[in-house]
Amino acid sequence: MTALSVNVNKIATLRNARGGNVPDLIKCSLDIEQFGAQGITIHPRPDERHIRYQDARDLKKVIQTELNIEGNPNEKFIALVDEVQPAQVTLVPDAVDAITSDAGWDTVKNEAYLTKIVKHFKDQGIRTSIFVNPSIEMVEGASKTGVDRIELYTEAYAHQYPTDKEAAIAPYIVAAQKALDLGLGINAGHDLSLENMRYFKDNVPGLLEVSIGHALISESLYMGLENVVNMYKSRLTD
Repeated sequence: MTALSVNVNKIATLRNARGGNVPDLIKCSLDIEQFGAQGITIHPRPDERHIRYQDARDLKKVIQTELNIEGNPNEKFIALVDEVQPAQVTLVPDAVDAITSDAGWDTVKNEAYLTKIVKHFKDQGIRTSIFVNPSIEMVEGASKTGVDRIELYTEAYAHQYPTDKEAAIAPYIVAAQKALDLGLGINAGHDLSLENMRYFKDNVPGLLEVSIGHALISESLYMGLENVVNMYKSRLTD
C-alpha cells in the first residue's frame, strides 16, 4: 500500500496570517493522523513564513506516525534535522525565495555534495530521500549518493494529466522502474490531487509514499464549506 503523508505547510500559512494560533497546527496534524494519514510532512524555509522551526520541535513530541522534514540542506536546516530526528528527511533544492519547490536536484552535478549530506543523516539512522525530476540520469545520480529513496517531482505530471494522461505518466514509469532496479525506494509529490492521484498510483511501480499538501488542504476547504456554513446558520436561526 502507498502511504499518505500530509504536508501541513498551508495550515501554518493560514495561522501565520493572523499572528495567533488559529488554526492550531499541532491539533490539525494530530487530527490528520487520526483521520488515517500515515505521516506528516513539513517544509520549513529560512524565513519561517509558514512552518516555523519550533513547529518541527513541537510536532516531533506528539506525532505517532512518521514525521518527514523537507528542505534545502543549508546549515540551519541540517541543525534542525539533527535536533528533531525525524523519521525521514527529504532534500529539496529550493531557493531561499522560492514560493514552492520548482525543480528536482541535478544529482550528477551535485553528487559529491549530496553524498556528504546523505551520509550525515544516514549515520544518525534518519531515512533520506532526494527530490528528483523523472529522469533516468537523475535517478542514477541519486543512487550513487547512497540515498534510501527518491521523491519524484510530479508537477509536470499534474500539468499534463488533464490533456494526455498517458504521456504525462510515461516518464515517471520509466524513472520508477530504474529506481527499483537500483534498489531505491520511491516517494512522489507536488500537485498530486484527488483528480490525478489514483492514475499515478496505479501506474507507477513501487510507489511507497506520496506527500500532498496544497491540493489536499484546498479540497478539504471545498468539501467542508457546506457543513460549516450550515453550522453557522443553525446557530443564527435556532
